[in-house]
Amino acid sequence: MEKERLTIVKVGGAIVEDEAQLTQLLKDFQAIEGAKILVHGGGRRATKVAERLGIETKMIDGRRITDASMLEVVTMVYGGLVNKNIVARLQALGVDAIGLTGADGDIIRSVKRPLKNGIDYGYVGDVKKADGEKIAHIIEKGMVPVIAPLTHDGEGHILNTNADTMASETAKAMARLYDVTLIFSFEKRGVLRNPDDDDSVIPTITHEDFERYKADGTISGGMLPKIENALSAIDAGVSQVIITLATALDGQSGTVIKAGER
Repeated sequence: MEKERLTIVKVGGAIVEDEAQLTQLLKDFQAIEGAKILVHGGGRRATKVAERLGIETKMIDGRRITDASMLEVVTMVYGGLVNKNIVARLQALGVDAIGLTGADGDIIRSVKRPLKNGIDYGYVGDVKKADGEKIAHIIEKGMVPVIAPLTHDGEGHILNTNADTMASETAKAMARLYDVTLIFSFEKRGVLRNPDDDDSVIPTITHEDFERYKADGTISGGMLPKIENALSAIDAGVSQVIITLATALDGQSGTVIKAGER
């Protein structure tokens, strides 16, 4: 029996912060046919709110250190301000959206990240399990999940969780039930050979390509975990992963991640 198609779109904090780009993205998301899920970031907004509250933002290698004060900020910003703003705007476009964190319905559970190289990231969650059946139940009721990058540990604690990982783990869980396309949308046209040249998009990346690009420095920094998440999703049965511009949700451009050789 052929699986129903499901499109999962992950939108980053830079797009969430840009009014024109967010407006266009939500219109494009509304136009996607069939079942769909939106996973969003919001780190830039969290940094601004923290600054207004006099809370210092600490980052190591591009990753946020989430102490108790910062956890309050990200919970308010991701689960409240950003999530509900997106939900309200999708409702205005005729999309019956429902805002969720991983704690809602126990859809995504995590474990608190252990010390890594002596670094304590604080209240940061590494995803342990995403419940595809529960998410599917919401979709089957005609609603569109809008998922904020927060999870829980099952013991009463909210955990800040990387939005790319949230999207990838959600896609993996849904792949057993749907024919899943995962789109990582951000401010570039795709994965670039030259970060200063917007036209230098790499059309496809396999495991073999990734190891080569990582070794020669073509791909580095924050793009590394994004592609690792994408390849992990492909390995778990996700049909297609595309990294592309936020205004290109039709999947006709950008970088396509493929399994290739191992």
